[in-house]
Amino acid sequence: MADDPIAAAKKSSESWYWWGIPTFFRCPWNEDPAAADIALVGVPHSTGNGSTERDQHLGPRAVRHQSGFYRRAHAIHNISPWDVAKVHDLGDVPLPEAMNNEACLRDIEAFYKRLDDAGTHPVSVGGDHSITGGILKAIAGPGRKISGGRPAALVHFDAHTDSYENMPHWLGAVRSAAHWAAYTVREDSVDSSRSLQIGIRGHPSKVIHTDKVGTASKGLGYQVITMAEFEDLGIQKTIEKIRARVGDAPVYVTFDLDCLDPSVAPGVANLEPGFGGMSIREATRILQGLAGLDVIGGDVVCLMPTKDNPNQITAQVAMVVMFEIINLVALRMKSRN
Repeated sequence: MADDPIAAAKKSSESWYWWGIPTFFRCPWNEDPAAADIALVGVPHSTGNGSTERDQHLGPRAVRHQSGFYRRAHAIHNISPWDVAKVHDLGDVPLPEAMNNEACLRDIEAFYKRLDDAGTHPVSVGGDHSITGGILKAIAGPGRKISGGRPAALVHFDAHTDSYENMPHWLGAVRSAAHWAAYTVREDSVDSSRSLQIGIRGHPSKVIHTDKVGTASKGLGYQVITMAEFEDLGIQKTIEKIRARVGDAPVYVTFDLDCLDPSVAPGVANLEPGFGGMSIREATRILQGLAGLDVIGGDVVCLMPTKDNPNQITAQVAMVVMFEIINLVALRMKSRN
């Protein structure tokens, strides 16, 4: 009520990031997918990548704490996504069998199928990279509403291709962080002929007698832009390659924080310290260059808060990337209104 001093005080406090219950970007907490245009979701999952420390499940909470101060308009796109669309924090995907990767992937897919049924576009924070497989299975491909029944073009930022097919599982995880980029192509959730993997780098796990890193992905049909190739191309030509390949396809953006340089993002699961990665400025400029594409959703993965530095810079850059993806989805919605 207008004369309620507590209500007035709450209203006055809403702009302060340190006040209130943490949600992604201080968005309303509403677990009903049908109530939102864009759903912000945490996926606290760590059992898809058993070869690293398993603290990725703490990522969503860290980003919620950081993102309160970043509820802003976008200076480059000149929009406020919060005004363009109804953006809600839907909470975290419930994972009652958290130590069982296959059960978790089943539950992730079921959770996002509710979003697809409602036509609500997800922007998520993980969690290890296996979560992307479950999300894509729910929202892209034949019979899926959000993608219009089409497989998605994948714009995949990563130091690693995640397209293993030479082994049936990864320490017991079948739909693992190492396999998702392969099986989503095989199962018609991803259109590899429209997709790119960007920032790939690092020494291989064994001597390669083929044509360098990215062989499995190229065999699946992906275009692979290694970090060395990106450095030669530069930001603008990389954007041009992405836009030319994606065309009018529905686009899903997945961003593994290990594509960033370790000096920018030390708190990630699979550091590649021997090879320089992207700066956050390079990454955000590429993301901003995707404006106008049919971006249907995205995710940010592999944040490990327990390995972050004291000012939580990795959680902050995760927040920044999430903000960029939210704006890309909001721009798509604005153009269709």
